[in-house]
Parts: sequence; structure tokens; C-alpha cells
Amino acid sequence: MSTTSSQDNRHQDGKNPDMDQAGQQAGRIVLGVSGGIAAYKSAILVRRLKDAGFDVRVVMTQGALAFITPLTFQALSGNPVHTTLLDPAAEAGMGHIELARWADLILIAPASANTVARLAAGLSDDLLTTVVLASKAPVWLAPAMNQQMWANALTQRNLQTLTDYGMQVIQPDAGEQACGDVGLGRMPEPEALALQVANYFQQLAQPAHYQPKILAGQHVVITAGPTREAIDPVRYVSNHSTGKMGFALAEACRDAGARVTLIAGPVTLPTPQGIERIDIGSAQELLAVCLKVVNQGCDIFIATAAVADYRAAEVSPQKIKKAGEQLTIQLVKNPDIVATVAQQEKRPFMVGFAAETQHMEQYASSKLVSKKLDMIAVNDVSRSDIGFGSDHNAMTVFFAENYHLVQQHLDKASKAQIAWQLVECIAKAQAAR
Repeated sequence: MSTTSSQDNRHQDGKNPDMDQAGQQAGRIVLGVSGGIAAYKSAILVRRLKDAGFDVRVVMTQGALAFITPLTFQALSGNPVHTTLLDPAAEAGMGHIELARWADLILIAPASANTVARLAAGLSDDLLTTVVLASKAPVWLAPAMNQQMWANALTQRNLQTLTDYGMQVIQPDAGEQACGDVGLGRMPEPEALALQVANYFQQLAQPAHYQPKILAGQHVVITAGPTREAIDPVRYVSNHSTGKMGFALAEACRDAGARVTLIAGPVTLPTPQGIERIDIGSAQELLAVCLKVVNQGCDIFIATAAVADYRAAEVSPQKIKKAGEQLTIQLVKNPDIVATVAQQEKRPFMVGFAAETQHMEQYASSKLVSKKLDMIAVNDVSRSDIGFGSDHNAMTVFFAENYHLVQQHLDKASKAQIAWQLVECIAKAQAAR
């Protein structure tokens, strides 16, 4: 998972200007550090969180002690480091129950496969797992492990268990690992994680503005982010979608009174409060989940996900080795998610998205008819100020009203503002239908 969009905003000293005001709303972070080479990144993470004004208390597992010393974290955080569950000196200061009550957020980074498995089993046999079980604070996990351990069905089952219980799992990055393997499993960069934390607390600090409940009582299903189509265990076909627009729409629909199910591809965004999230990987997984959720009952379906058009005809079970100057991979077409959903017997109100680089209006109006949509929003991803990864957007929306095609331009604004305007367009188009 690329974190380039988060890192591009850093000053040369490593600080992120987007976090300059975070200290005004900063909270108290318990940073759990489990065993793994990625523990060195946790030291940088403490520094970045402190730069943003957060108060950080570090809890280390016994495995983490083999990779980095408590003294490093104490020097960076300015607080004593907690390593043992039954340490009389620590209990006399800030005991594990007090630490659990103190936290506004528990962030485990890195979260090893072992720590993930123990949390999924409900164990409390060390300080970190005990603090998690004893706290009412949100728990975020940034897994870091060998790519094959990440892909293992048992690890994925454990992660799903933790997600089902309300914990937030942050998708790992892909790349070369310390063991020499290449693939998913790298802990995201500290700057990206710190920015997510800062954004979370800024959102909590913002006053709740009244929004009319124009979608009250409706169930909205939203797809967001990219899909990943495997070529072999370490390579895939994907795109640059970050999922930001879909997540902003999920929040806007929630604020408009809807019950929201968010089906997300591989993104690093935290789940918005009060929203059900289902994570998927490939286009075929996305289609299966969409059909299941829609056929269980759905009023509005919003397809913002950037689905890969093609996938490998055959996925190699082993890493494809270099051989020769060229590599030929046969691709086959992926299913058309939004068109397939539109053909269902329990057809919801269908909203499509089109990311184009030219002839936007022509392509969008054509898709509105061919895919049997009720509304479509198109944006120009060739523009650097509103393309993939940007926090702003601009769109043109098409829908039918009184048997005429209505075209409405949404000028450049933040994705949160665009999302609310889209919700208003949806409500208007529903009424017209």
C-alpha cells in the first residue's frame, strides 16, 4: 500500500504541515510495540506524534525488547515505558488499569502476527493485551510481518475477528522486506500513521454541524478504493485510488441519516464512526460481497470503487522469476460490478462514478444509459489538483428529471463538501424518479 500521498506533504525535517494544528486537539496515545524489525519505525512514530502535540505512553512486549530498548522510547516520549504486567514500581506509578483508562486511543504498531493472534483469542497474558481488554478506547493495529504470514488464512481470520469486534486494522504497505521477500506486510511509514491519528482527533474536535436527514431510514451501500488483481504471491494489477471520496461519501450519508455499509478495497483510511466496513481485495471478491449485501436489502448503491478492468487469466502459485527481457501475462476482463448490481431483482437506486481523462461528459452520459444507472458523477483525474490522492475534487453529475437529462456541475471543493453536495443530488434524483 503506497503512502506517498501522506509523505509528500512533509517538510525537509520530516514534520508534516497538515499536522500543525493537531496539538490543539491532541489526545493521549498508548502506543503498543510488539516484536519485529519494524519496531525501529515506532521510535520515529513517537517523535512524529510528539511533534503533533500528543501525549504518548509506550507499552512494549517482550518480543519488542529484542529489537529496541525502552530507553529509546522513554527519551522520545518523555514518559516511563511499560514492559511488564506485574511490575511493582510501574503499578505504583501508572498501573495497567489506570493506563487503560488514561488512553484516548490505543495504537499497536507494529502489530506482529503473534500479537494479532493473541488479541483475537482474547488473551490477557501480558501488559499490552491486558491494557487492550481493560480499555474503552478505540484500538488501531498496524500489522507488520512476512508477506506469507500476512497472506496466511489464519492471520486473515484473526484480523477479521478483531475487525468484527470493532478494532481498526490499517492495511500494510507492499515492498521489499527485511527477510528478502517482496509483498504486503510492511508497517506503513510513521509519518502516514501519525497523520491518520492527527486527522482522527481533529475530526473528533470539530463541532457537529447540523445536516438535514434527507436519507433518514435508508440503507446505503458504498464501494471505495482500488481492487488488487493478483499475478503471483507478490505482484498484482491495481490503480492509484486512495478511497478518500468513497469514505467522505460514507460519512456524508451517515450524517444524512442513512445506515451505511462501506465495502473497501486496500486503503489505509480509518473506518468512520458508526459505519459498517467490509474489506475486500479483488474485483471478484467485491462483486460477491456487493451481491450479498444488496440482496439482503439496500436502498441506494454508490459505486466509487476504482475496479481494475482486467485480471490475470491464471495466477501463479509461486513468485514468477526473471527470465528473458520480456514477460507476457494474459489478462481477462473483470466483471462490471455496477452493471451487475443494476440487473438484480432487488435493484437499489444506482449511482455510478466515472474517472476520465478526456471527453468526460460524453463517456459519463453513455455509461448512465448502458449500465442502467439512475445517476452518475464524473471527475477529471488528469487534473493534479483533484486527481487520485487529492483532498479536493470537482465533478459533473448527470441524472434524469421529468424525462430530461439534468447536468449539474460541482465546483472544486474539499471531498467532504463534494460528498454532501452529492448526497443532495442523490436525494433530488430519487425524488425525481
